[in-house]
Amino acid sequence: MDPSVFDAHAGDWSDAPRVRPGMVVMPRTPADVARALGILASFGQSVVVQGGLTGLAGGATPQPGEVALSLSRLTAIEAFDRLGGTISVQAGLALEQLQNAVEAEGWFFPLDLGARGTCQIGGNAATNAGGNRVVRFGTMRELILGMEVALPDGTVLSMMNKVTKNTTGIDLKQMFIGSEGVLGVITRLVLKLEPKPAAANTALCALGSFDDATHLLKALRVQLPGLSSFELMWDGFMRAAMDIAALKAPFGDAYPVYVLVETLGDSAEDDRLALERALERALDAGLVQDVIVAQSIDHSRQLWAYRETVGELLSKLKPHAAFDVGVPMDAMDALVNRVHDTLGARFPAQTHLFFGHLGDGNLHLLSGPYADADALLHVEEVVYQAVSEAGGCISAEHGIGVIKQSFLPLSRSDAELTLMKQLKSLLDPQGILNANRVLI
Repeated sequence: MDPSVFDAHAGDWSDAPRVRPGMVVMPRTPADVARALGILASFGQSVVVQGGLTGLAGGATPQPGEVALSLSRLTAIEAFDRLGGTISVQAGLALEQLQNAVEAEGWFFPLDLGARGTCQIGGNAATNAGGNRVVRFGTMRELILGMEVALPDGTVLSMMNKVTKNTTGIDLKQMFIGSEGVLGVITRLVLKLEPKPAAANTALCALGSFDDATHLLKALRVQLPGLSSFELMWDGFMRAAMDIAALKAPFGDAYPVYVLVETLGDSAEDDRLALERALERALDAGLVQDVIVAQSIDHSRQLWAYRETVGELLSKLKPHAAFDVGVPMDAMDALVNRVHDTLGARFPAQTHLFFGHLGDGNLHLLSGPYADADALLHVEEVVYQAVSEAGGCISAEHGIGVIKQSFLPLSRSDAELTLMKQLKSLLDPQGILNANRVLI
């Protein structure tokens, strides 16, 4: 095999140390995945499962002695119910390919991520991906009707349910969604689709406080059934975004927080008028200080450009600490202030940026650069301890992988961790599948 293939499979997008796998197995069909696992299990060979390698927790980065099992060739769309709005796909299909395929037929798959062109549907399921539209459509878990899983010993567990209502015993697929591949390899999925929206409308709002943002979210949920995104950005993030992407300030004045709002519906003009009326009420009520409503698709892209500078900021601030935490809404403002003040006092030379998906309690923090590994660890301890005390979770959508293992007890009880380990031992008694990930 070409040596470049081994290099390409040596790690994901995280900062976990890259390791070239001893072998890369690239099955062409779901049945081949099961056969490969059965053969590898017979030799007691440890395996790391790899999808699009866009993960940020190190879960797909090989460890010494592991074989890489790549799902990149499992790209088929197997069935498409154009009446009922379901589609059956193989796990290696890229998210963007799925989106394009269903939209060509008048349907819509609402999950959307910045890595859409590379990330794979199986990986989206294995990490229970969220993205920008959870406020309306939920996480990946809510979009999956059925799936097929190859267990570590090569057994095929077929759960290819195609109906929304199915109360026929324990819903076994739920064990594998968000399990990060430690229990089995997702090979096929049945996904739930939505009718394709005819129009999207976007607005950027300037607000005086986090509290105003929470009240605005509630008001827009009532007034705009098509509300699909509610992205919150603190002032520091906006200034950094403008700097790195050479974007001009959207408003004449600076404000403490900004919110990017998106609606999806069936009429561009009517939906925009509804959005404008709702925001006019918010302006009159003092919840919004200033607002820009996009007047075209290009204008909308310009407004989204502030939020989508994240990739460039990640590169600029390396080595960095990047957090993806879940925080109850009523505790988020206090947590942001606490962490900002603590990190600012301890690391005044570093940049600390806050942004997130307010509608689902998903807060992101980017802090860096740090040349010292001990400093990075200290930052992690500060943030995760604060999140735990706020009743939140240390990972909202990126997963645990190897990066966050030691902090998992801050989010899960001893009883929960024990049961997880028991499930792992039951389904993978040799401990060969995605070993030493998630659980310690």
